Amino acid sequence: MDTVVLDGREATIKDVVLVARYGATAELAQEAVPRIEASREVVERCVGESLIRYGITTGFGKFCDVVINNESNATLQRNLIMSHAVGIGNPLPEEVVRAMMLLRVNAIAVGDSGARLSTVMSLLDLLNADIIPVIPEKGSLGASGDLAPLSHMALALCGMGECFYHGKRMPAADALADAGLEPVELAAKEGLALINGTQCMTAIASLAAFDAWKLARTADVVSALTMQSLRGITDAFDSRVHEARGQFGQIECAANMRALLTGSLCTTRQGQERVQDAYTIRCIPQIHGASRDAISYAFDIVSREINAATDNPLIFLNPEDPSGGDIISGGNFHGQPVALAMDFLGIAVAELANVSERRIERLVNPALSNGLPAFLVKDGGLNSGFMIIQYSAASLVSENKVLAHPASVDSIPSSANQEDHVSMGTIAARKAREILGNTRAVIALELLAACQAIDLRGSAAELSPATAAAYRVLRSAVPMVDKDRIMQADIQAAIALVADGAILRAAEDALDELEAGETG
Repeated sequence: MDTVVLDGREATIKDVVLVARYGATAELAQEAVPRIEASREVVERCVGESLIRYGITTGFGKFCDVVINNESNATLQRNLIMSHAVGIGNPLPEEVVRAMMLLRVNAIAVGDSGARLSTVMSLLDLLNADIIPVIPEKGSLGASGDLAPLSHMALALCGMGECFYHGKRMPAADALADAGLEPVELAAKEGLALINGTQCMTAIASLAAFDAWKLARTADVVSALTMQSLRGITDAFDSRVHEARGQFGQIECAANMRALLTGSLCTTRQGQERVQDAYTIRCIPQIHGASRDAISYAFDIVSREINAATDNPLIFLNPEDPSGGDIISGGNFHGQPVALAMDFLGIAVAELANVSERRIERLVNPALSNGLPAFLVKDGGLNSGFMIIQYSAASLVSENKVLAHPASVDSIPSSANQEDHVSMGTIAARKAREILGNTRAVIALELLAACQAIDLRGSAAELSPATAAAYRVLRSAVPMVDKDRIMQADIQAAIALVADGAILRAAEDALDELEAGETG
């Protein structure tokens, strides 16, 4: 079992995926401990000297000018968690919640949050015991951070609210008791240290960025299968064409398409059968490549946010005076960087579906498919074949167009206009996740259609080695459609092969073997 070590500075999207999706354990780096303890000492000094500092000795939001006495500090933090846990809707997926818990620990490990080490360790214990707080998916404005979702997470840490544990939904107090864990009684500043940050949107964004990058490469593989089934022209992928423009994603995609098609007997050259292909074939590098660049941008933004201190106020130590330090109110909880990145990611991924559906149309339409039977089936009329496959793809693409409307351009003031601009970053991240699921399905439908077309042409033996490997993976799970049948199981199998990376791995492993053979 993998272990991810959190130091607040070097966690990666891959680390998040390992813990959130694959159950890797997490632990705190030893070098983070003195930072956490030192920042806590600053908070304790602030409380002991009755200094007026936001959220430590004052109320929250519009109540920032209400001074709280020391005796009420624990009550203040507990009330904060309870009053802010007002999420709406279905529970977030367990992998998202695990990612949230991991990211909150990593944020505190930066050493600017002022939580006690014992509280951080308790949150880690909750994560490693696989106690998953029930967190409603809606209710965050994305500034002051993800207050409602993170409050539901903190409720469970304090023995309140609900959790999923051993597959059952139960009171958090019962789950903690069953796991031999004690609920935490929060001290000064710790409520804010747990909930005032971007960890919900960043958790969703981390998984989405990882999946989007994988899906973009899978789209290349599937489009290479489609291209061969349509006897596409490879000249359009000539490196000189793409270097003449200089767009990085386009250049990378064109190189990938050349590699994926190496050794194919199913492609043509310009003038051999046609002078040029339609845009959905000829412009694959330009379209997929632009999405690659957008995904890379989002990947970079999210990678930085993973290791960010995003609560308020932040504690900054004075190297020359270890007992001193500054407590500064700012706005790192504002989710605008993630909001914009997730809106951009959603648009980029939606375009992968958009062009994929148009390729499906070329495959099923006898006026466009270069000799394939209508709707990719024998005995058309008696059989409808892949006719409604295209309908389903078109429906998903249309839904994506609605979902791709940016969330980050909206803002509704809150807290009596104290918080008068918010990011809606968590909505942007949730939309991007939904678009990803739809796009995954569209690309799986194209995969089914492309392999059906290849079988109708009888050209499977002439595929390039890389795409032949992907074809075999699909055909090991889904046979050719000789006549109409219920295709729901076929569709679900194809989606699963796209989602778990089996199609991509098969193609990339074949490319690695080819490269090894050339260099060997």
